[in-house]
Amino acid sequence: GDGMQITGSQFTNTVALYGNDIATFPDYPAEIRAPAGTIPGVSGFQLHFSSNEVFTPGDAIDALIAMNPAALKVNIGDLKANGILIVNSDSFKESDLRKAQVTVSPLEDHSLDKYRVFAVELQKLTRAALQHLGIDAKAMDRCKNFFALGMCYWLYNRSTEPTNRWIEQKFGKKPLLMEANKLALKAGYSYCEATEAFQISYEIPPAQLTPGIYRNVSGNQALAMGFVAAAQKAGLSLFLGSYPITPASDILHELSQYKNFGVITFQAEDEIAAVTSAIGASYSGCLAITTTSGPGMALKTEAMGLAVATEIPLVICDIQRGGPSTGLPTKTEQADLLQALFGRNSEAPIPVLAASTPGDCFWVALEASRIALKYMIPVIVLSDGYLANGAEPWRIPKAEDIPPIPVKFATDPVGFMPYKRDPETLARPWALPGTPGLEHRIGGLEKQDGTGNVNYEPLNH
Repeated sequence: GDGMQITGSQFTNTVALYGNDIATFPDYPAEIRAPAGTIPGVSGFQLHFSSNEVFTPGDAIDALIAMNPAALKVNIGDLKANGILIVNSDSFKESDLRKAQVTVSPLEDHSLDKYRVFAVELQKLTRAALQHLGIDAKAMDRCKNFFALGMCYWLYNRSTEPTNRWIEQKFGKKPLLMEANKLALKAGYSYCEATEAFQISYEIPPAQLTPGIYRNVSGNQALAMGFVAAAQKAGLSLFLGSYPITPASDILHELSQYKNFGVITFQAEDEIAAVTSAIGASYSGCLAITTTSGPGMALKTEAMGLAVATEIPLVICDIQRGGPSTGLPTKTEQADLLQALFGRNSEAPIPVLAASTPGDCFWVALEASRIALKYMIPVIVLSDGYLANGAEPWRIPKAEDIPPIPVKFATDPVGFMPYKRDPETLARPWALPGTPGLEHRIGGLEKQDGTGNVNYEPLNH
């Protein structure tokens, strides 16, 4: 409830515009409406930026801004010795400590002596900066995240201009709130200039990135754009059949905005309906995908076997999370590799591709689509929570530099068989339902090679 995701994304945009390489990791609580100030309710935003190439959001932290005791307790173990610790001292009252299951204030028990601690009365200072606007105390307190952001901008010598522009766009219809947030941002910056506590600020020069036009992109955004690009390059409609699940849901949200590219998104009633709707869409001639995470992947396995048996081009995205069963919805673990490789009954081999960075998700989506369409098979794409929610600067490719994905539908009934093999790729022909003289029967029973008739002979199997 302290607005950490907004401040994190604003700092990300600012350093990206400056030219730093960057990797981010937003960390959300899994509980629905976990009480503010409690340990399960801590929401954080981790940011790693540099003048060199950045590969991960990192483990050890140089600077930590803790808005309450729970946030401090959850994250203090990651802060380096002699690291910067900015604490909102206004939120360390007895009730705040009790919510965080702390008996003695860390600001008083010397447990923070190995860090450079800056106890700042964020609430009091924000109210002082905004009191002349005539807004209520609750509205003023909601601006304290921008006060903290202003402090960070001073600390790392970053301009407040990009965030001021964002505030103007966001609150343009509410001039009072726009002014309040801009003032809070300026007040945080000015506080660091005026106080003698902060004696050092840091300068991280731009990174030597390959020349080009860049944008900030998360892994889920990149996957969505990659599939749209693949459908365009193949000359097909894109269909997504999906059931919402963390951390894959954003792909559904993102693709639903691409109707102008002929994208069809279907939010199914469950995981099985999601994958079978995609199989149906592929049968009718679409580039079809389905998105999920570990528990949903388990539910899709029988239908994935159906896609293997019927040789249907399909891309299954598994955005991995932690733990068996429902497990850890907002925590990351790359735990589904063996499930992706072997998690189907009998022999149902499926190629598995894994992305390496948020930007790489775009190219993996293209490659998975190319393989699925060329060889008439399902393909699995593995991503995870870090890539899905994390972001990095991504160089936008030129559309003409992306090679086409050739697709040819069967139309000639002479000598047609639903499982007749292409001599080069061994793929069966893609026969659209309703094409005169062509027949392709969909079903999970064992197929005779060539004819597709039901066949139980061991040698055929």
